Amino acid sequence: MAIIKPFIASRRFESTIGSGTGTGATFAIAATTFTDDAGVAATAFPASPSYYNLFINGVLQLGNTSTATTTTLTIPGGDALDPATPVTVEFVVN
Repeated sequence: MAIIKPFIASRRFESTIGSGTGTGATFAIAATTFTDDAGVAATAFPASPSYYNLFINGVLQLGNTSTATTTTLTIPGGDALDPATPVTVEFVVN
C-alpha cells in the first residue's frame, strides 16, 4: 500500500502591535488589521487550522502566549510592547 502524504499548506498574516486594542489579558489584534502573503487586507483567519505559529519581532513564541479565533489574535500583555513591533502569525491548514 502506498503512503499518501496529507495536504498541508500555510496562511501567513502580518501586522504590528500598534494595531491591537485592550490592555493586559484582553489585548487583541483584529484579523482585519493584518495583511496576507499577497499584501491584501485579511478578512478573517482560517477557521480550522491544524496549528498556528506566532512570531513577535521575528521570534517564535511559546504555545501558551496567545489564542487565535477567526476574528482575533489575543496576546495577553501585548500592550506593553512597542507599537511598531511586527507580529506575524502563520496558520497551518490541511
